[in-house]
Amino acid sequence: MAHPVQAGIGPSSSALPMRLHHNAYVCADQERTRRFYEDIIGLPLLATWIEEAEFPEFPGRRLSYSHTFYGIGDGGALAFFNFADPEAAAAYKAGKQPLFVHIALAVTDAGQRAIKQRIESAGLAVREVEHGYCKSIYVQDPDGLLVEFTSDPPDAGEIGARQRATAHETLRRWAAGDRTVNNDIRPHR
Repeated sequence: MAHPVQAGIGPSSSALPMRLHHNAYVCADQERTRRFYEDIIGLPLLATWIEEAEFPEFPGRRLSYSHTFYGIGDGGALAFFNFADPEAAAAYKAGKQPLFVHIALAVTDAGQRAIKQRIESAGLAVREVEHGYCKSIYVQDPDGLLVEFTSDPPDAGEIGARQRATAHETLRRWAAGDRTVNNDIRPHR
């Protein structure tokens, strides 16, 4: 689905962020995280920083931590912190997220099939969902973060144009209490 600025609506592109630089999370084990994101998913490890700083939750203590970055195709990254201090590690520990809290990464159909095959070969559970406007696979990383890999259908441009034309009115209907389903391209169960 085309971004609203790309479609010529909304603020000028110079006023908006250019891209997502990174999403940051906490992991319990950097090597386990590397195996998942680099070896299974295919995101390259771009940087590993070892740092030390004081944080508000631990005043007067300098904490040692590592910070890794895994690249995605647009130049952005997924980043992971890991803390050497067991108390800090416990305080910042990542928790398993509910279904609706996740990151979604765009992939091609072929890329999605390859990732799904590697996930299944690694013995991990993968969930597949046909949304109509895209097809998604979901997998949990070793710390419970839900990651979605989504591919667009051939008519994504037309779907996006139709949504841009009706988005404000549909949101107004929702806010007014109208729960009429408007996704007529998703196979509903």
